[in-house]
Parts: sequence; structure tokens; C-alpha cells
Amino acid sequence: MSSPVQIPIQSYIQLNPDDSNPIYLQIVFEFIKAIQTGFLPEGTKLPGSRILCKLLQVNRNTLIKAFQDLESQGFIETLPNKGTFILSDQKQPRKSRLKSGTTPPPADVQTGFFFERSSVLESPTEISSLPYQFNDGLPDPRLVHTDVLARLYVSRLKRHKNVSTLQQMQTQFHEDFSMHFANFLNLTRGIRISTANLLTASSHETCLYLAIKLLISPGDQVVVASPGYYLSNMTLSDSGAHIISIPTDEDGIDTRRLRQICEEKKIRVLYLTSNYHYPTTAVLSAKRRIEVLELANLYGFVIVEDDYDFDFHYDNNPVLPLAAFDNCNKVVYLGSFARSLPAGFGYGFITAPADFIQELEKHQRILEPGTDIMKEQVLTDWIQEGEVHRLAKKNKKIYKERRDHFASLLNEKLQGRIRFQIPPRGLAIWVEWLDTFNLIRLQKECAKNGLFLPKTVLYQTRNLTATRLGFGHMNKEEQEHTVRILSQSLHSILNEKID
Repeated sequence: MSSPVQIPIQSYIQLNPDDSNPIYLQIVFEFIKAIQTGFLPEGTKLPGSRILCKLLQVNRNTLIKAFQDLESQGFIETLPNKGTFILSDQKQPRKSRLKSGTTPPPADVQTGFFFERSSVLESPTEISSLPYQFNDGLPDPRLVHTDVLARLYVSRLKRHKNVSTLQQMQTQFHEDFSMHFANFLNLTRGIRISTANLLTASSHETCLYLAIKLLISPGDQVVVASPGYYLSNMTLSDSGAHIISIPTDEDGIDTRRLRQICEEKKIRVLYLTSNYHYPTTAVLSAKRRIEVLELANLYGFVIVEDDYDFDFHYDNNPVLPLAAFDNCNKVVYLGSFARSLPAGFGYGFITAPADFIQELEKHQRILEPGTDIMKEQVLTDWIQEGEVHRLAKKNKKIYKERRDHFASLLNEKLQGRIRFQIPPRGLAIWVEWLDTFNLIRLQKECAKNGLFLPKTVLYQTRNLTATRLGFGHMNKEEQEHTVRILSQSLHSILNEKID
């Protein structure tokens, strides 16, 4: 305990003058009970004897006699010029702070109240200490310009002297950030929005959660592509949506199947990763883009367009989102910003009709009641000074080289075993395996050789064996190691089948 006087001693130590036991023994028994039940953990410093005497309304000699008894039994220790400390914590099931070397409470202790348990929100994230690891397409944190960020932060810290109140600061700076960020999206995405059409949040995942929470009621019919994004599917399922899957090909989702479903059912939402389908990396063709917008207008469903990886495209004419061509206000467009920045700097955003944004803000104020004004102003400077464009240009060149090198390694080491298309954007390649084998078996064989394949990148059905292999976080040497291990592991399990 950091401050002994804050310990509610009178709640733990209850003395009864009518009890037949002497007061000092009552003090001993009450302290032992408090120690054994965990209210006084080991290491707790007790208030001084004068304070305790006043709190317990006892004579100081009585307290000293009780403490001598407790110390002789090994429950407390009195150190000269330091104070009295609790020693025993051998029977503390309620202890909230565990010191090094102590035993935590049993994991199977049942909660004393009822609460709803989610069967769909179990975290799929896996952690490995293996030297080489695949992921589903994350940027390389080693490419972050920390020196530029540090300069912008220091500069911003020196500018706040003329702002009178924190509320004024938050309002003024947030409006400034929203204006510049809206202009940035208009310029880069080809959309036409004002700040009234924009909501920013701490992450892409927060935006996805808020949009689904507001749009979906239990029992609503929601169409998703298959294979699809596990996180959005989990969020949709937890909201009570009835999910309908439709197939994809090299041109994106099957719009003929979408039309059939709309004719048979009342669809509330179509969740779509149009520009870089997760996980297959396919881009929705121009013809199908028009068809999707026409179907949304005809049948009245909302398109939730998730453009999670816009930052990474490798041509001079990036495909614009559906939101850029939405004349009927049917698209809720969400995405991420600054994925190349350190963790905590990235932002999520939603663009939509103004009245929908206003309603979203009500829910956001519960999840994120405060505004990180320093972060927003650093990002504003990042946009104004052109650093975001310079960083994007430099990183695109690096990631394009890594993509091409990774593709050449796959062709060299796994020729005749796989098929894939080089994606025009993103940090992952969708690889379909031509041999029949169990992907979990491949995962285990790779682990033996020092390569981690998380389950979230493995896709296996009766007709499909595929993996989504992220390359952005690895330099060329690391890519060569991982592909070599992947090739050796595949040959090992295929040879086992032959034997």
C-alpha cells in the first residue's frame, strides 16, 4: 500500500466491548482474519500506533500487546524507523496485486454473478517467439520516421501557451485536424466530403465496431464475401446479424449471386472490401462496382465499404472507392490512416451522410470521451508539411521492391506447387496450393524449422487450400529465409505422404 492512512482499517477490524475475549485478543483475531482473507496483503504498511489507537478507540498498551502477539506468530513485522508490515499472505484468495514469486488464485474459481459470454469474440491472435514469422500483411515498423515525429511533437508542445482553456484547446484543434483530414481524403480518395461527413477514431477497428453497432439489429440479414475478413465477421455475428456469404473470383464478389439474394431476402448491409479484398487481394472490377451501387439503390441496403489498406498501392492511378461514386448516400466508407506510423499514431475514420455521423458521435463519446489533441495536431502538421506524402512515396518504393522480390522467390522455390497473382496494392499475397495436404500439418512443420504461420492466414475448405502471406514486414534477406523454410516444410510433408 502506498499510503497507510488510506487503509479502511475500521472495515476490517471489528471490536466488541461486550465480547468475553479481552480487547487485545479481539485485535489479534481480527487482524489474522483480515490477513487470511486477503484484505491486508503481504507487504502492506500499517498506520502508526497512534493513528490505529484513534481509529480503533483502544489504549496504546492494548494495541502494543496485540502487535507483540501477532509478531510472535509471524503475521506482522516491525522494522525500526520504518513501520509495521504484514508478513503472511499464504491464504489470500482475494489478493489483487501479486508480488513476484507468489501463487495466483486458482483460474477455475467461479464468478459470483451471471454475465453473458460471447461464443464468437474469442481472440484469434497468436504470439510466437520463432525467429521468422508470417502475418496477414502488416507494415514494417523499422521504416518509421521517428525523427520527424519527434520534431513535430516538440514543436507542438511549444505552441499551447496562448490557449486559455483545455476545452477551447480540444475544440479548436479537433476542428483544425478534421478540416485538414477531410481535405486529405478528398484529394487522395476522390470523395467529396466536409467535416460534417467525417468521424475519426483511435483505430480502424473502433470505426468498424461503431458502424456495425449503429447499423445492425439482431436478425438483420448481412451479406459478406467468402472467404472474408475474420474480424468483421466476428463483430457482425456478435451484433446478432444473420450472415449470408457469397463467393468471390478474380473480379471481386459475385454480383449475380448478390442480385439473387436481394430478390429473395431483405438485405440490411453489404460488407465489402472493394479495393483490396481480404483475404484474396482481388480488386472489384469497374463493371461490378457499378452493379453494386445500382443494387444498393434498387434494394435499399447499406454498403459498408472497408478500405483498410489504401495507403499501399503501387501504381499511379489507384482505384477509387465506391464512396467516390455514391450519388444515393448508400455507402458508409471506413478505413485507416498512417499505418506506417508507430503504434498509437494510426487513425481510423468513417465518412457518411452528416446525420449518420452525428449519431455515431453519440456512441463514440462513450467509448472515447476525450480527444488526443497532441496526436491530432502532429498528424495535422504531418499532412500540412507534406511529410505524409513523402513517407508514402518512399515506403511505396520499398514495399513494391519487397513485393516483387517475394513474388520471384515464390516462383523460384515453389514453382508448380502454387498459383498466385501479384497484387497491385497491399502488403500480402494470396497463395493457393495445388497439392492436397493439411495446412495445420504445414504450420507445425514450419514451426520445427523456425517459421511461424498463424492460423489467421490459413484457409482450408473442401475445395480450397490457401494462405495469405504478408511480405511487408520482411526485408529481402528475411524473405529468402522464410520462403526457403516454407518450401522445405512443404516438401517434407509431401514426401511423408508418398512414403
